[in-house]
Amino acid sequence: MGPTASGKTAAALEIARHIPCEIISVDSALVYRGMDIGTAKPSPAERAVAPHHLIDIIEPTDAYSAMQFRDDALRLIADIAGRGKLPLLVGGTMLYFKVLRDGMDALPIADPALRARLDAEAAALGVPALHARLALLDPITAARLKPKDSQRIQRALEIIELTGQPMSALLTGDGGNTGPAPYRLLPIALEPSERSVLHERIAQRFDQMLEDDALLMEVAALRDRGDLHPGLPSMRCVGYRQAWEFLDGHIDRPTLRDKGIAATRQLAKRQLTWLRGMDERIVIDCLDGDAARQVLGLVETAMDGPD
Repeated sequence: MGPTASGKTAAALEIARHIPCEIISVDSALVYRGMDIGTAKPSPAERAVAPHHLIDIIEPTDAYSAMQFRDDALRLIADIAGRGKLPLLVGGTMLYFKVLRDGMDALPIADPALRARLDAEAAALGVPALHARLALLDPITAARLKPKDSQRIQRALEIIELTGQPMSALLTGDGGNTGPAPYRLLPIALEPSERSVLHERIAQRFDQMLEDDALLMEVAALRDRGDLHPGLPSMRCVGYRQAWEFLDGHIDRPTLRDKGIAATRQLAKRQLTWLRGMDERIVIDCLDGDAARQVLGLVETAMDGPD
């Protein structure tokens, strides 16, 4: 686990070169096909080191929930272990790690037709109008959501239409929870000893994405499809939202860079906040030049243990 630009891929590949394993991506952006540059997706050469799973599994028009991830991850863990290999979970979507470890209250999976209708209503009426509707139907959930938090507001309305119950009534934790993962998990976190150095890494990586207009060309191709819009979860990913704004002519190139780097820093801050809540994690300084080898050593020691 770790924030963006902390070296998770390098650590995973170091493990894969020494231990027979298969990598399960724990990243809500890597699931989308056609989104490679802005998500820092592992290259074909990196993916050739070991089999990778949960990458390029859905279209950017689709939605992928934490519950879907948990189901997919548990199935893959069993399959990989059955092949005599180590299931190695790698990524920065901390909600996915939490749901895998602790389980979650059972909520209905997304309905594409209903989601499309709510997207259209949000575009026509505005997200605050949907928030006002939610306040009438589920005031508890509406109170904890910002009036412009379109993704969560639409999800809450979707749940009401699919189940006939408000989300607040379903999130009771009294029997609907899927329960903890039936595996021993070794949580290793790559975290920076100096936040400023991680910020430098983030800026360097975003600049690399902008080199030769690579990110802009990728987003332009996605816009040209005609079936995507800025309100979709895929297009709200860091970098893609800012590139879309630039291509729409709303911001200039320096502002694109500044906003993209700032958004990535905010993402890293949220990821580190999640990590601090995981008391059982083993922390490795991601700025240490030997971080990948340290992670490998922890995994080797755990595999040699009695349990």
